[in-house]
Amino acid sequence: MKASEALKQAFFSLDASQRQLVVAGSAVALGGLLTCCYQVYRRRKTQNIPLGSGWWGAGQQPRSEDEKVFPFEVQTSDAEIQDLYDRIDGTRYSEPLEDAGFLYGFNSTYLKKVVYYWRHKFDWKKQVAILNQYPHFKTKIEGLDVHFIRVRPPHRHGQRVLPLMLVHGWPGSFYEFYRILPLLTDPRGDLAFEVICPSIPGYGFSEAPHKQGFNSLAAARIFHKLMERLGFSEYYLQGGDWGSLITTNMAQMKPECVRGLHLNMLNGKHRGFGVLFAMMFGNYLPWLFGFTREDVKRLFGSKGFLERNFYELLRESGYFHIQATKPDTTGCGLNNSPVGLAAYILEKFSTWTDFSNRDLEDGGLERKFSLDDLLTNIMIYWITGSIVSSMRFYKENMENRPDHIAGVFVPTGLAAFPNEIMHVPQVWAQDRYRNISSYSYMPRGGHFAAFEEPQLLADDLRKFVGKVEKSG
Repeated sequence: MKASEALKQAFFSLDASQRQLVVAGSAVALGGLLTCCYQVYRRRKTQNIPLGSGWWGAGQQPRSEDEKVFPFEVQTSDAEIQDLYDRIDGTRYSEPLEDAGFLYGFNSTYLKKVVYYWRHKFDWKKQVAILNQYPHFKTKIEGLDVHFIRVRPPHRHGQRVLPLMLVHGWPGSFYEFYRILPLLTDPRGDLAFEVICPSIPGYGFSEAPHKQGFNSLAAARIFHKLMERLGFSEYYLQGGDWGSLITTNMAQMKPECVRGLHLNMLNGKHRGFGVLFAMMFGNYLPWLFGFTREDVKRLFGSKGFLERNFYELLRESGYFHIQATKPDTTGCGLNNSPVGLAAYILEKFSTWTDFSNRDLEDGGLERKFSLDDLLTNIMIYWITGSIVSSMRFYKENMENRPDHIAGVFVPTGLAAFPNEIMHVPQVWAQDRYRNISSYSYMPRGGHFAAFEEPQLLADDLRKFVGKVEKSG
């Protein structure tokens, strides 16, 4: 009897449940084989992406560009504040559904409380003074005035100072890092950081691009030029949200300049059949897919992979589709209504901090943040009129991207916060990040790590940098 006939008879001699197990096991084995083949193929792809060039200023590119770095100061006026008050006073509210919490978006009952505080208690002039406690600068790169803060540690004999760039995302700003800055610039042991924190062009006080096509690759190139202009040849990078992608691109472009890359939003690309089989069987056979117990807990929870990840992403990604297709349409309303702008942005600070906040009438906003901090971030968008240009960044990043086929080979530290929008296990992250020096399961916190848990993020960053420096 042929071997194939013998196997066929043996298979059909099993009962139905046994046959299902055999089929499942065969599928898993096939998936593992295909994944291995895919990984080999991936590793043969391009390692770096080209630096490229660009011009994003208005009109034609001049023959030369002024490369001076000049001080900048955040300012305000009574007229600006009065205009804000007039617009707030003219707001029309809709009544929320009973017991809806934040399930339909920002609850207007709580929104009225936030707006009352904004109108009658929030002191913007005081917050401007807080913004100016650190030195601000601007410099023109590729036709755009790029804003950044530069914070040096206090001088101490024998202290080693390492340059570090922090990059924000949407709907955040450079202000997200104000709580973590003292933790990084304060000397601990023999190590401190000199921190450069830029505003992405089109966000806050950085000039918006005047031409189509400005994506994370362009931002990465501009930030490399910024660091070079400031006299740095090697530096560390840290980012979350868009900052995670931009700093990843920086490591892909000029790895010789990046001593280390630390991320709190992971964007590893585990492609092919592997992820499909992991969704089906990872909860039952975690060892087969390289999952730890904590990975299983965060990926599947009590509701399963589809509910915890796929359906949650569907619920929370409507904004993404709008901003990636027609940002200017939605932006018209947000740029003219401060209350609309606040509701649109603050809803993200509620849900992305913890999905369970949707069940609360106040969205849990003041569990992690003060209204002064939240409204300061809103005011940065409002006074600069940058909500539309910030949203365009989504559309520009949906085009063909060569960075998707490039690996990252610089030392990488990954901080996985439990309430991040989606958990990415190390085994998935290493498909892109080929030199992971540390991977930390953070005990608490969500999407806005530096804003929510500055001490946790600072400690993990220091641990990562210390490990890289020790290894040479």
